[in-house]
Amino acid sequence: MRVVDEEGKQLGIMPPWEALKIARERGLDLVEVSPRATPPVCRIINYGKYLYQQNKRQHDARKHQKSIELKEVKFRPRTGEHDFEVKKNHIVRFLQEGSKVKATIAFRGREMAHRNIGWEMMNRLIEQVSEFGQVETRPRQEGPNLTAILAPKRPGAKTSVAPARDQSGSTASVATATPTVAMPSPSSRATEGG
Repeated sequence: MRVVDEEGKQLGIMPPWEALKIARERGLDLVEVSPRATPPVCRIINYGKYLYQQNKRQHDARKHQKSIELKEVKFRPRTGEHDFEVKKNHIVRFLQEGSKVKATIAFRGREMAHRNIGWEMMNRLIEQVSEFGQVETRPRQEGPNLTAILAPKRPGAKTSVAPARDQSGSTASVATATPTVAMPSPSSRATEGG
């Protein structure tokens, strides 16, 4: 085996018993650092100190590592315009803070028959937050939920947003105008005789 001492100097190739004898004379340990090499490489070191330094390096690496959270914002196909704007603003804030966002549109019961409303809402959301984030996972239907994952925009990334595909596989159109629904006023209901 090839033996390296505590200062990094190569002592040469020697049998294991001889390397162990040298390590014991110096009051240190013989540690195999590269068993697959030909011949295997061993170091003469203080093993406790080695473990401590290795653990400290790993701890420092974790401390400097930035963790990215995945936040989830849920919508319904019947989410009102104001609520949509509030939730969209939450997504923008999360993206600016560096978190990923999972946008979910949950369908219940008969809403499943009108999934196109959810797809239009998802496409509108993606278009409106495209300045702050990019689509990491394209929108897809998973059971009763339509989900997409948005990631913070990297510097120098492309700004184009590709249209999403609906459940039939065709490209869904992006609704830019807010749909308006005519609601009867309370006074007109009273005159109807109801």
